[in-house]
Amino acid sequence: MSEPTRIATGDPRYEDFVVRGDNARFAPRPDAFVLVRSTEEVVRAVDDAVRDGKRIAVRSGGHCYEDFVADPAVRVVIDMAAMDRVRFDEARQAFAVEPGVRLLDLYRALYLGWGVTVPGGSSELVAIGGHLLGGGYGPLSRRFGACSDHLYAVEVVVVGADGRARAVVATADPADPNHDLWWAHTGAGGGNFGVVTRYWLRSPGATGGPGDLLPRPPASVLASSTIFPREGLTREALRALVGSHGRWHERNSAPDSRYAGLFSGLVLFAVAPQDDPGIGAILFNHLDDGDDAEELLGRAVAEMTEGVDAPRYDLPFERRPWLSTMEKLARAQDGENGRHKIKSAYLRRGYTDAQIDAIHEHLWGDDHAFSTATISIQSYGCAANAIAPDATAIAQRDSVLRALYLTSWHDPATDEANLDWTRRLYRDVYAATGGVPVPDERNDGCYINFPDVDMADPAWNASGVPWQYLYFKENHPRLQQIKKRWDPLTVFSHALSVQ
Repeated sequence: MSEPTRIATGDPRYEDFVVRGDNARFAPRPDAFVLVRSTEEVVRAVDDAVRDGKRIAVRSGGHCYEDFVADPAVRVVIDMAAMDRVRFDEARQAFAVEPGVRLLDLYRALYLGWGVTVPGGSSELVAIGGHLLGGGYGPLSRRFGACSDHLYAVEVVVVGADGRARAVVATADPADPNHDLWWAHTGAGGGNFGVVTRYWLRSPGATGGPGDLLPRPPASVLASSTIFPREGLTREALRALVGSHGRWHERNSAPDSRYAGLFSGLVLFAVAPQDDPGIGAILFNHLDDGDDAEELLGRAVAEMTEGVDAPRYDLPFERRPWLSTMEKLARAQDGENGRHKIKSAYLRRGYTDAQIDAIHEHLWGDDHAFSTATISIQSYGCAANAIAPDATAIAQRDSVLRALYLTSWHDPATDEANLDWTRRLYRDVYAATGGVPVPDERNDGCYINFPDVDMADPAWNASGVPWQYLYFKENHPRLQQIKKRWDPLTVFSHALSVQ
């Protein structure tokens, strides 16, 4: 058995592993980082840590927004970055992908090699390892569903009741005795059941050659951008803009919608006191190109901005090849390393006027100390809603939008001020439901890939609804049973893990 590379304290490489994560709020300092290159090395690393009684965390891209890896209780961090291969597995008739593969590299490999892709997020830095485990979504999710909807099989290093590590392959085949382990990896998030060492990707029911086994993206994309200066977005104008955007998605997010090929993002900006007021909002849209694309996109933009009495700048429509579009999106969305706080929500319906007023009060206020803060309201629904909520671990299957609240800064001295501002913003938007998006006719909980420990804190979750329900809903009891079977010693855990 090959030996993993152990980077212990005192090793000159150690500090580079400390800073490799994306969120500078959390710097892991375990006894050792263990760089692995194969499933066999992962088994060895896990065996050694369990034998020595040391708590384990796993890192692929390093983009966790909480301290799941940097928790002081974690003494061994298994780093998957070197496991970054993509190949077609003839035996399983599926694409074998290792967890250290970064998303844009995955798209390039699949598309340039076979003309296919998966509907994941837009990033050059995020790795598939953690992204797929929480579901994963992106510009193609309305057309093709969540990224994890195309997971055929998964290889996981688990630890049995005897304390020994072993590798297990679990597939989407209901007759597979390990099927429940596959199911748990279709949206429950990372750090729960074991260490994933390989994914096999193939769309449900797909047959034929490699070019037929995953979705084919559009050859080109038609894009639009509308910019709203900050000073013109009054409370009433913001009500109209956010309201129209939400109502459009309520009308156009059924699985059979003619707009399934459209991905929209409405990004609302706060401004730090020292900055030029600048931009208040950007509305961008990407639509699969085709004969009637210009007409469809023009109509969508008009309806999304209906009734907005505010200055605006409409940039000319732009056609770009699909992969080039993903590369451009990745550059726009991958920010520099900093200190971050993130919150999320699924929306079954658009925001109410009271919620929009709360957004305006905070984003247009002057009680903050951040470098950047945004609320990004992004398209969801269509194909992502065509699957039953218990068919995979993703319980949210009838939402039309997802919202991402992100605050980023650099000065550690402003940590508490920025955290407090972000928490109050989110609490006030969901004031009617105890400060969190309790599932009801309008909300549907939170997205586990954007973990937020405040959901488990009664100071910020006053709803009385457990954080587990916000993330997993009715799927949580089944996840607990799978946890009991596959991780009976609770080797793998963090602040928001299945227990």
